[in-house]
Amino acid sequence: MVVIGFFCLAYHCGRAIIALPTLPDGGDMIQAHTRAWWRATLALCLGSFLVFINLYAPQPLLPELRTAYGVSTLASSLVMSVATLAVAASLLVFGPLSDAIGRGGIMRVTLLMAGLLSLGLALAPDFETLLALRAAQGFVLGGLPAVAIAWMGDEFEKPALLSAVGLYIGANTLGGIGGRIVGGAVAEVAGTAASFVAVGVLTLVGLVLFWRLLPRARAFTPRPFALHGAAADLIGHLCNPLLLGAYLLGGLNFLIFINQYSYLTFRLAEAPFGLGARLLGMIFLTYLGGTLGSTLSGRLAEWLSQPACMTLGIVILMAGTALTLAESLAWILAGLTVNAFGFFLAHSMASSWVGRHAERARGSASALYLVFYYLGASLGSAWLEPFWQGGGWFGVALGSWLVLGVTLGLALWLWTRERSALRQVVGA
Repeated sequence: MVVIGFFCLAYHCGRAIIALPTLPDGGDMIQAHTRAWWRATLALCLGSFLVFINLYAPQPLLPELRTAYGVSTLASSLVMSVATLAVAASLLVFGPLSDAIGRGGIMRVTLLMAGLLSLGLALAPDFETLLALRAAQGFVLGGLPAVAIAWMGDEFEKPALLSAVGLYIGANTLGGIGGRIVGGAVAEVAGTAASFVAVGVLTLVGLVLFWRLLPRARAFTPRPFALHGAAADLIGHLCNPLLLGAYLLGGLNFLIFINQYSYLTFRLAEAPFGLGARLLGMIFLTYLGGTLGSTLSGRLAEWLSQPACMTLGIVILMAGTALTLAESLAWILAGLTVNAFGFFLAHSMASSWVGRHAERARGSASALYLVFYYLGASLGSAWLEPFWQGGGWFGVALGSWLVLGVTLGLALWLWTRERSALRQVVGA
């Protein structure tokens, strides 16, 4: 229902926007809530939705894939890990490449390849081929996230950019929900291969609308790619402690948050819950808590500093993890919803902190944040697997709290640094 509703909304909104009379958009830069703004924002939200449908559709299928291919829990988790690792690697490629050749073409071509690879997953003859195709798919799925916000930065005025980014991040969460629901529902009726086919067809259909909606770039100025300069920028960001703290915080939080869902599918597929793939997909509706958390983050930031909001989000994430220890499915779902709220609150604040404190090359600074973010997701199963084997779900919760204790310390350290800087400004 989430996927169908989103596509119907995108289709009808797209037709209405295209039919609007052309109005002046204020020179080369697109102003907020003009025809061009609505058209571009809808296109990028749709593209983001398609990316995350493909990335997360296999997650509720992990117990079935483990049985079908006769592999271990850790091996089946690689279906998610290799894809997120490839996304992290691709961000370092597509971001700088888009500065030289443009961003629209990269988004269109990589979405096309992602849809075709999803169809290819349905034909994978063995587990090794499945992993190879997922790695390739993860790499091309990084194309749109790597350049979408940079596209907005090129084309939108600042108020228009801030409004669009909030909607874009919301589409991320809806895509994550939709992918898991589609993956689980179709797999329970027709098998895992049919699930990959359904996602691939949805992607190719959505791509047609995305292709038509995305306006031609008007303010983009290509610049030659310089490997030395790009490397110097990345090194500079890593040497900035304020940025490195946010990178580690975002990556480690995501390491826990996303992989908790993977291990929870194994827990809920077994007795006493015994949930099938369709119901396992439905548990990802708890991501709506994250949609609320990211939406409210801007308002909370009016009252609290960004590090204070990060701290609050991590504490909420730790509390939600405690709720998931209950033996009641209702309490587990409540805990996941609380987790999603806390995680996305901290994530929104950490990502905006990077943009605010990058001294130069903000595009590569933001891309590097996403590299840590997806690298964390890729390493999570390796960290949590021993805890799962040794203590079941309680072990996973313990492993989670250990990492979240580190990110809580990072948030408090950033808070201290910010207060110290403010005192220096006031004293001056």
